[in-house]
Amino acid sequence: MSLDIPDPLQRWRLLLGDPAEAACGSLSAEAQAADAALDWLYGRDSDRASRGERSAGLGPSALSTPDWINTIHTLFPKEVIERLEQDAVERYGIDEVVTNLAVLERIEPSESLLRAVLHTKHLMNPEVLAAARKLVAEVVRRIMEKLATEVRQAFSGSRDRRRRSRMKVARNFDFKQTLAANLHRWDSERRKLYVERPVFISRTKRHAEPWDIVLLIDQSGSMVDSVIHSAVMAACLWQLPGMRTRLVAFDTAVVDLTDDVSDPVELLMKVQLGGGTDIAKAVGYAQSLIANPSKSIVVLVSDFYEGGSPHELVRRVKALVESGAKVLGLAALDSQAEPNYDREMAARLVREGAQIGAMTPGQLAGWLAEKVQA
Repeated sequence: MSLDIPDPLQRWRLLLGDPAEAACGSLSAEAQAADAALDWLYGRDSDRASRGERSAGLGPSALSTPDWINTIHTLFPKEVIERLEQDAVERYGIDEVVTNLAVLERIEPSESLLRAVLHTKHLMNPEVLAAARKLVAEVVRRIMEKLATEVRQAFSGSRDRRRRSRMKVARNFDFKQTLAANLHRWDSERRKLYVERPVFISRTKRHAEPWDIVLLIDQSGSMVDSVIHSAVMAACLWQLPGMRTRLVAFDTAVVDLTDDVSDPVELLMKVQLGGGTDIAKAVGYAQSLIANPSKSIVVLVSDFYEGGSPHELVRRVKALVESGAKVLGLAALDSQAEPNYDREMAARLVREGAQIGAMTPGQLAGWLAEKVQA
C-alpha cells in the first residue's frame, strides 16, 4: 500500500527536510521512511543542501540502491516512483539503478530507464544485460504499439471518389453517390428508398510504387530519444508493402543496421551512443545506397552540429536534392519533439533544398505518406 500522509504539516516537513521539524513537528515512522528515501536521492543536491532544504538525519549511504528501489516501490504511487527513478538516472547519474541485477528486476520500465540502459549497457555483465534487454523490450513494445497504429493510418490510403470499386466493404461505401444513383426508387407512399445499386469507391494506395527510405540517425549522446524512436519507426516502415527501409547510425563512423530493422530491441542494443559527429560522411553513404533518386527519401535525424566539414555536408545534401531525391532533416524525433539544434547549419541545408523540422514519429509517418503519394 502506498504512503498516505493526510496531515499537511507532515507533508510540508517532508518537502522542506529536517530544518522544518521545529515548525512542523516530527514525522511518523512511515513518513520517516519516506523522508529517508527522498533524502537518499535529493540529499545529493549540494545547492539545495547548502540552503538548508531537504536535509534529514539519515545520509545518502543509509540505503543501498536495491534497498532504495524496494522502499520507494513500497511507499509511493507509480507516477512518483517513475519520477524518482528518472531523477536518479538523469539528474544524479546513479548508474547502479540500471546496472544492478536486483534493481533491474524490480524497476518500472519507462523511456527514461531505456535511455539509461542505452548509455550504460557497456558496463553490464551478461546476466545484467539479459535483464536490461527485457526492460528494453517492454518499453519498445509500448512505443511500437502506439506508433504502429499511427503509421498504418498514415499509409492506409485516401479514398478516391472518382473511381468505383468492386470491393463491396463497409469502409468503401459511398453514401452520397448511392443516394443519388437510387433516388428514382423512392417510394413516397411508404416513405422508403429502395437501393438497387449501392456505390462503393476505390482507395488510392499511397505506397503503390516501391520507395527507398534511408533513415540516417545521429547516435551522439544528446540524440538518444531520437535514436529510440527512429529504431521503432524503421521497424514500422519495414512492415509496409512497397517500402524499402534502410537504417544507418553514425557518429564519426557509419554503421548500417538494416539487417536488424525488423527487431528494434536488437537494433537498440547494438547502438553505441557518444563520440563525435561526421554528418557529411553519413550523407555520402546514403548517396551510395540510392539507385532511383525520384523514388528515394533520405531522412537525416540529427542536431546538425557538424564535427566534420560543414562545406562537405552542404555540398552532399545539395547533390542529393539536385539528383531528385527528397531530403528531410529532423532536429528531433520523439514524443515531445522539442528541438535543440544548430539553426545556422539547418538554414544552409534549407537553402540547398532540404526540408528541416522537428517532428513526432507520428508526424513523420504522415509526412512520408504525403511524399510517396505525390
